[in-house]
Amino acid sequence: MNKTKYTSFNVDYDKIGELLKEGNLIIYPTDTVYGVGGIIDSDEAITKIYKAKERSFKSPLIVLVSDVSKIEKIAYIEEKNKEKIEKLMKEFWPGGLTIILNKKNNVPDIMVSDGKTVGIRMPDLDISLKIIEKAGGLLPTTSANISGETTPRSYDELSESFKERVEILVDGGKCPIGNASTIIDMSDKPKILRVGAISIEDIEKVIGKINGEEIN
Repeated sequence: MNKTKYTSFNVDYDKIGELLKEGNLIIYPTDTVYGVGGIIDSDEAITKIYKAKERSFKSPLIVLVSDVSKIEKIAYIEEKNKEKIEKLMKEFWPGGLTIILNKKNNVPDIMVSDGKTVGIRMPDLDISLKIIEKAGGLLPTTSANISGETTPRSYDELSESFKERVEILVDGGKCPIGNASTIIDMSDKPKILRVGAISIEDIEKVIGKINGEEIN
């Protein structure tokens, strides 16, 4: 497998964009942990992510976006939660919050386990945002590790065997946050699915109690 490696000092973003659009996979740093990603327009690339991770197709991938405006390409912001969603994005994006929304039909079924929703996040790291932008502004991503193994928070923590499973490597050192994102489902009644980089308390300060009781 031909491999292209970059460090944070010599990243050729245009070349990465070309390689991704050819269906190649990338390991790259985000603000939370290292991710593995592939172009959203290719079921083949998305399938390669699952195979690289040895991951069940029942576990959805999320989509990292380069800009808030990209959301409308893949998801709906329902009117009933619109104000809260906008508050969350204003407060925590770019950053460590993944927001689950109802997906549009162009989101490949394979990456969302044939579900009706998709998780979306805008990372707070310049390298990430530039890579995602060159991929078209949307990059299906999951943590860069074999399922069940430790999630890598720095390039040095990536396993050699996993690095062999992708075509593009970007060494960005340590991830600034070093903790997986918090996941909140805003497709219906707000629900925290995973606590990570952002606490429930901080979220509730922005949108009120998750159980429906508003903060005064």
